[in-house]
Amino acid sequence: MHSNHLLLEEPIRMASILEPSKASFFPAMTKIVGTLGPRSQSVEIISGLLKAGMSVARFDFSWGDAEAHQQTLENLKAAVKSTKKLCAVMLDTVGPELQVVNKTGQAISLKEDGFVTLTANLEKEASSELLPINFTGLSRAVKKGDTIFMGKYLFTGSETTSVWLEVAEVKGDDIVCVIKNTATLGGTLFTLHASQVRIDLPTLSEKDKEAISTWGVQNKIDFLSLSYTRHAKDVRQAREFLSKLGDLYQTQIFAKIENEEGLTHFDEILQEADGIILSRGNLGIDLPPEKVFLFQKAALYKCNMTGKPAVVTRVVDSMTNNLRPTRAEATDVANAVLDGSDAILLGAETFRGLYPVETISTVGKICAEAEKVFNQDLYFKKTSKYVGEPMTHLESIASSAVRAAIKVKASVIICFTSSGRAARLIAKYRPTMPVLSVVIPRLKTNQLKWSFSGAFEARQSLVVRGLFPMLADPRHPAESTNATNESVLRVALDHGKSAGIIKSHDRVVVCQKVGDVSVVKIIELED
Repeated sequence: MHSNHLLLEEPIRMASILEPSKASFFPAMTKIVGTLGPRSQSVEIISGLLKAGMSVARFDFSWGDAEAHQQTLENLKAAVKSTKKLCAVMLDTVGPELQVVNKTGQAISLKEDGFVTLTANLEKEASSELLPINFTGLSRAVKKGDTIFMGKYLFTGSETTSVWLEVAEVKGDDIVCVIKNTATLGGTLFTLHASQVRIDLPTLSEKDKEAISTWGVQNKIDFLSLSYTRHAKDVRQAREFLSKLGDLYQTQIFAKIENEEGLTHFDEILQEADGIILSRGNLGIDLPPEKVFLFQKAALYKCNMTGKPAVVTRVVDSMTNNLRPTRAEATDVANAVLDGSDAILLGAETFRGLYPVETISTVGKICAEAEKVFNQDLYFKKTSKYVGEPMTHLESIASSAVRAAIKVKASVIICFTSSGRAARLIAKYRPTMPVLSVVIPRLKTNQLKWSFSGAFEARQSLVVRGLFPMLADPRHPAESTNATNESVLRVALDHGKSAGIIKSHDRVVVCQKVGDVSVVKIIELED
């Protein structure tokens, strides 16, 4: 049975579904981004997250200070060293996020059908009748009938710790709202989201710039998650800012699409960004529920065809407090994989959840199962058709390597690269086997000292589906005059054997440059 999206072999034995999956060195081809926080900051827990399949650690600067994040990052480095699992670092900006300030921290109870006033006067104390907000322009942006969501972790619709408000009247700088559901808000800070309302605040706030220029520079962040990206110029401005901060000119920018404005300008944003994060939490509020799936499928398709990584968020919210996901959530993870997601991003589930390691393990297992029935043949044809002819030289080599690997049933594709571009192009065609990206460091100088490039390129592939990096000895150039380049290939094969993805008599497809010529070759391993 060959449907458009699934690849299932006839006859289908339902009992075979219950057969246990084979253990693998790589839990899944789909990557997992884990948000580190109060429940996931110790070396022990982070080591567990890495072993379970986390390949990118996200640091959310909406919560906690730079000092706390630094301690967590030091623990991450210790965990990477002990587990020998490479992990990239992502800094997530606050952006133009609206917040309710509750100085006392006392719980605030709001009753359905009651009224509450939002005020821009931060001198006032928060209460059940009055809530101070950090933005003076909201009263000019909203009108009667507009919807506002508010909560410590934003509105989910399935809990009593977030509230849905409807604007009843605007009085000067104050906004009187009708309370649509009973809720109790706890803590000193709540996030506020005005649905389908344009907020006139910069995408990269002064607070964000300070965090990037200090914490980001100090730690040479691999990814910048640009919250509330609304236009292509937001990405351009962020890139210009990064370009002035030493090594951060190499940092990749992932545009976070969180509202209707970002959705409207999606195509232009995709052109500028290095990758896309579909922030389904906020976006799910801005969009009608029946439209959310359509946006996900369309956005992932566009990312796939252009070869830019796409990350999906908010998949297993219930695992924040439960050991198992709901049936809908488990299906949602699988559908994200089948739709073409490169990575799954876990937020509250690992940041403050009770079961961070188990969550990553569970999500990884679901991804691995979905990948088994991913219709690669159909995907390959769609991607090739989209690229069109004549293909560029590199695109032709990448697609040929994938087609050859599938035809000869290779266990792995090995790609030698300096920039990582060739390996990402191969991964774009979604081969059914892992792509081992052998990153060859390049010697560079700023006229004061010598250094090697390569570490950024290796870690940045950790968000791309099916791509697994290893840093090679810098004495072996990526563009060798030696047709076989035996020594570096032997190291890569040994790495594959130790990882359990290559065995005796396996076939391996190798993609590399020999002089000015790109070569795809097939080798069969002996005992």
